[in-house]
Amino acid sequence: MADEQTDNLYLHNPERRARRRSLSRTLLASSTFGAIIMLACAVIALVIANSGAFPAYEEILNFEVGFSFTGFGLEDFFVGLTVEEWINDVFMTIFFFCVGLEIKHEIFVGELRNIRKALLPILAACGGVLVPIIIYSCFNLGSEYASGFGIPMATDIAFAIGVLSLVGRGVPKGLTVFLQTLAIADDIMAILVIAIFYGQSPNLFWLLGALVVALILLLLNRLHVYALFPYIVGGIVLWVCVFYGGIEATIAGVILAFTIPMKSQINPRVFGRWTIAKVLEARDRYTPDKPVVAQEEYTETVRGISVVSRHVQPTLSRMLHAFDPWSTFLILPLFAFFNAGVRIVDTDFLSVVTSPVTLGVFFGLFCGKPIGITLASLICIKTKLSPMPTGCTWRHMIGAGCLGGVGFTMAIYVANLSFAGADADVMTSMAKVAILAASLVSGIVGVLILRSAIKREGEHESTLSQTQLQHDEEIEADIEELSGISQSPEADEVDEEEEYLTLTGHLGAVSDEDLVEAFMNAAKDPDAAYRSTDDEEDAPPEG
Repeated sequence: MADEQTDNLYLHNPERRARRRSLSRTLLASSTFGAIIMLACAVIALVIANSGAFPAYEEILNFEVGFSFTGFGLEDFFVGLTVEEWINDVFMTIFFFCVGLEIKHEIFVGELRNIRKALLPILAACGGVLVPIIIYSCFNLGSEYASGFGIPMATDIAFAIGVLSLVGRGVPKGLTVFLQTLAIADDIMAILVIAIFYGQSPNLFWLLGALVVALILLLLNRLHVYALFPYIVGGIVLWVCVFYGGIEATIAGVILAFTIPMKSQINPRVFGRWTIAKVLEARDRYTPDKPVVAQEEYTETVRGISVVSRHVQPTLSRMLHAFDPWSTFLILPLFAFFNAGVRIVDTDFLSVVTSPVTLGVFFGLFCGKPIGITLASLICIKTKLSPMPTGCTWRHMIGAGCLGGVGFTMAIYVANLSFAGADADVMTSMAKVAILAASLVSGIVGVLILRSAIKREGEHESTLSQTQLQHDEEIEADIEELSGISQSPEADEVDEEEEYLTLTGHLGAVSDEDLVEAFMNAAKDPDAAYRSTDDEEDAPPEG
C-alpha cells in the first residue's frame, strides 16, 4: 500500500515507464522509422535473392496458406492463396485502407479541404503523373510492354518524407506540407489508374454484390453506426466481391475507407462536464485501504469513463490509429521483403540496361517526376493560381520534384500487375530493378539539391545580416560625428559664424540634438528627408 501513497500516475518506476511509453509512441508515429525498416527488408531480400538461398525464398513465395474442406460431397476442397498473394492482395488491402482513410481526412479536414492551398500540389501531382507516363510510352508505345505505363507515376510518401528528413534542419515547413499533399494526390490518381486499367475481365454479378455491400456500409454511416465491428465484417465481404469481380482487390480497402464515419458519437461540449463529474465520483468511491480489484463501484465508474473516452474519437481516427502501425511496421516491410527480391546475378546486364521497360521506368521516375512536378508548379505559380509554398524557392521545388521520383511501394505494386505472357516475370524483374535504381538516384539528387538550397539560403541570410550590421555601424559612426559638432554659437562667437552658416544653410539655427534626431529619422525613413515639417504633402525638392 506504500506505493499507492505516491503522487505519480504510474506505479513502479514511473519515470522509466513514461520514457519507454514516450519512445515507443514516437517510433510508432514516425514514418521515417517505418521507411528505414522497409528499406532494410528490401536490402535483405536483394541479398537473399542473389545468393544460394534464392530457391528457399521462391519456395516460401509460392507456398499455399489456407484451409481445406472434407465432407458434404467435397473432397479436399482447398481455399487459400500463396504467401505472395496473401501479402499483395490481402495484406496490402489494409495498406490501401489506411491510405484511403488519410485521403478522406485530408479532403474533409486537411490540406485538400482548401482548394486554393491544395491546388498547387494537386496540379504538381498531375504533372508528376503525366510526364512519367509520356516518357515511358516513348520507349514502349506500340509494344507488348506498353501496359507498364503506370509503374513510374507513383511517389512513395513514406520513403519521400523519410529521405526529406535526411536533409537536416532548415527544410521549410511549406515544402514538407507540399510534398505530403502531393503524395496524397498522387496516391489518388494511382488508385484510379489501378482500378481502371489493371483489373481482369469484370464479373458483373460479383461487382453488383460489391456495389450492394458498399451501399450498406454507406447506410450504416448515415444511420450513425460508430462501432468498428460492422465495418470490418462489411469490409471483408466487400473484398471478396471485389476480388472475384475482376477489379484489383486492394481497391476494396479504399472503398471501405470512404464509408467510415468521421464524426464522434459523443457530444464534445457535454463530455468535459460529464468527465469531471465522473472523475469526482470515482475519487469519492475509492477506498485507499482496500485492494482496487475488490472495489466494484470504483472500477465500474472508471470503466465507464474509459468506454466513453474511447468513443470520443471518431471511428475514422480510431481505425487509422489501430491499423496504421500494422501497415507501416508489418505489412509494408513484408511487401518489400517478398517483392524486392530481384535476382540479377544470372541476368545479362546489357540486356537489362537496354530494355525499353528498364529505360522507361528509370527515366520516367528520375527525369519525368521532377520535370512534371516543377513544370506544373511553375505554370500554377506564374499564372497566380496558387502561391509558392511558404519559405520555399525554386531550388526547393526542384529538390522536392526529385524526391517525387522515389517510387517504391506503389511502383512495385503496379509492376506486379502490368505484364502478362511468357516473359512477364522477366519484365517485372527489370521494372523492379529500374524502380530501385531510380528511387536511389532520385533520393540522392533530391537531398543534394535541397541541402544546396538550404546552404544558399543560409549564406544569403548571413550576407543580409552582415549588411545590416555594417549599416548600423555606419549610422553609429555618423551619430558620433554629428555629436562632435559644437552647439549653436553665442552672440560673442562671431568668428565661427561663417562655419555655422555652412552647416545649417538656410534652415536657420539648429542644435546638435535636432541634427541627430533628423539624421535618425532619415535613416529609418529615407523619404522623410524630402518631406516638409509644415506640410507633409509637399513634393520633394528638385535637384
